[in-house]
Amino acid sequence: MSQSLTLHRDLEAFVRRDEAGKGRLELLVSGARCAGCINKIEKAVREIPGVDAARLNLTTGKLAVQLEGKEADPERVVETVEALGYRACLFDPGEAAAAQDREGRELAVALGVAGFGAGNVMMFTVPAWAGLFGQELNSSTLTLMYWMAAIVATPCALFAGRPFFRSAWASLKRGKANMDVPISIGVILTLIVSFSETILRGKHAYFDAAVTLLFLLLIGRYLDHRLRANARSAARDLLALQTPVAMRLIDGVEQGVPVADVKIGDQLVVAPGDRVPVDGLVESGQSELDNALITGETALAPVGAGARLHAGALNLSGRLVMTATARSEDSTVAAIARLMEAGAQTRSAYVRLADKAAALYVPVVHTAAALTFVGGWALGLGPREALLRAAAVLIVTCPCALGLAVPAVQIAASSRLFRKGVLVKSGAALERLAEVDHVVFDKTGVLTEGRPRLIDAPAHLVAMAAPLARASRHPLAKAMAAQAGLGPVAIDCVETAGQGVEGVIDGRRARLGRAAFVGVTGGDARETELWFGFENDIKIRFVFEDQPRADAADTLARLRRMGLSVEILSGDLAGPVSDIAREVGVAEWRAGLTPFDKAAIVDQFKADGRKVLMVGDGLNDAAALSKAHASMAPGAAVDAAQNAADLVFTGEGLEAVVEAIDTAREARRRALENFGFSALYNVVATPAAMFGLINPFIAALAMSGSSMVVLLNAARPRIAWRRR
Repeated sequence: MSQSLTLHRDLEAFVRRDEAGKGRLELLVSGARCAGCINKIEKAVREIPGVDAARLNLTTGKLAVQLEGKEADPERVVETVEALGYRACLFDPGEAAAAQDREGRELAVALGVAGFGAGNVMMFTVPAWAGLFGQELNSSTLTLMYWMAAIVATPCALFAGRPFFRSAWASLKRGKANMDVPISIGVILTLIVSFSETILRGKHAYFDAAVTLLFLLLIGRYLDHRLRANARSAARDLLALQTPVAMRLIDGVEQGVPVADVKIGDQLVVAPGDRVPVDGLVESGQSELDNALITGETALAPVGAGARLHAGALNLSGRLVMTATARSEDSTVAAIARLMEAGAQTRSAYVRLADKAAALYVPVVHTAAALTFVGGWALGLGPREALLRAAAVLIVTCPCALGLAVPAVQIAASSRLFRKGVLVKSGAALERLAEVDHVVFDKTGVLTEGRPRLIDAPAHLVAMAAPLARASRHPLAKAMAAQAGLGPVAIDCVETAGQGVEGVIDGRRARLGRAAFVGVTGGDARETELWFGFENDIKIRFVFEDQPRADAADTLARLRRMGLSVEILSGDLAGPVSDIAREVGVAEWRAGLTPFDKAAIVDQFKADGRKVLMVGDGLNDAAALSKAHASMAPGAAVDAAQNAADLVFTGEGLEAVVEAIDTAREARRRALENFGFSALYNVVATPAAMFGLINPFIAALAMSGSSMVVLLNAARPRIAWRRR
């Protein structure tokens, strides 16, 4: 029995079930590396009786299994996964992150060892190649050089090759052959041929080729790992917004309980400064909530009896007694996290060009090497010469260029974007970004600066209301106080949550806040406003607006010139959204959207065949960011939005959006050029090796040369980009 089953014999205890008896089991699967692994595991698990659905997230390693009733055996799920050659245990986010860290450290160490071996083995093989001692080396000296090379190269190759050897062995055990199989065979066969040549005092050994081969391949694999490792689990960070403890009210006494123990109908207390633990309804009390992490909008939301509360909202001013209407795992924040995870799963299954090429590469190379060996021996070349030709085929066709084709371009493009203030968190993100045809922007904090400002307000009127504004914590009052500058503060101030602030200015009682609070009937709900007035005197209206970023209109115009359509999706009121859309020149906009509305709209775009780039900064954008074909967030965005996005950009402007798309398109062209060169190289080099025109030594040089061509072509966009 596996270790995971030994540790978790009763997996039923870890299945979360609802009232209908349906369960959810989450496992951590290790060893899955591609879309083929995902399909194989999901298909096998879905065939288990009682399993309703199974989804594997390649990025996090989480396998989420939906169980239909209690007839499904959770242990059989684990046994099925492990029978396919993978490892499975209960999902632990910390363990998943630790496993990714271990993989990164292993690749880094292997890369260092391979680099050390490739550099030092040259001391012994270069003289043998070129006769640098002024004359051809005699047999004894040449053999000594090769033995010294073997002492350096063999342990380095065996150690540095472990990531490939383990992957190849696991693939073969599952009855498949991935790209690591020919790599492993090529390295091992090269070492065997080299030892044979050294023992038989031959003239050609290829220890340097084996280590250099691994070094170049590990560069590509490590770069790809680093790009993927930059994308942390957005759903895990999002759930951190939920407070771990809720204050439950029992017979008038407050008791702290784990938020997971809160049941529907429980009475809870939310003190000022605390976050709402679960979704619910206000039973008593008044306050203002900061919903910026939920809606992405900066305006505070006044709440009173009967108002709906969402988990994660920050209570600012008053004590609230609420009734829970959902458990913690069913709260708004948890639902958004599940949407984000579903979006991440879709992204993880993205099939890269290299994977498609590998599907043809592996069987073709194996067949060519086998035919070379069998055909050469049958034609009278002898086993030694036939083996040398087969080794040359494996070496010359080793997928160094193929393996570097995408990572090399991605690292060049990522470096260029980094200098422009854009962080690329995933190599696949560049591929998807190059394909987008529709760009969706959030309004507040993305198209706008996210800071409300007074408009058309005479200075003497602002100075009149400023003493009350300086006494308030409301964002609009703070904006007014900032514009007025330093000055006196009203006395005897009382701030009413969700209404405004009242105090005495120069002996006269005054109010600043909502229209009704100040004594005005109506008000314009389409605009962001504050009212001010002295008791029994005229009332003054102050209107605020969130200014668009200075380059917003120009950026959106450039996007349209690039053939992209543009739209605004916002949780704000229709009036402000309409005004911003008009200022930046966008015809399509939607207002008053919830996080689920935005995610549903993105899903509809995908169903219509459109490839959407989502640019957002709030928690209400996180699910849409995760579901979009590609996504970007500004550096000032909330953590959940930054972690859900593929790219994060700094600075005050939106030029980074255009730069990122332009760079991604250029990177795609370079990657396709690299693939084209790799294909042409293999078409020419493989027959040459099969017919003995290329020996293993020349094959190693050709392989290294092809890799250098790919690397130089990948760097070429950086030179061109600097000239722009």
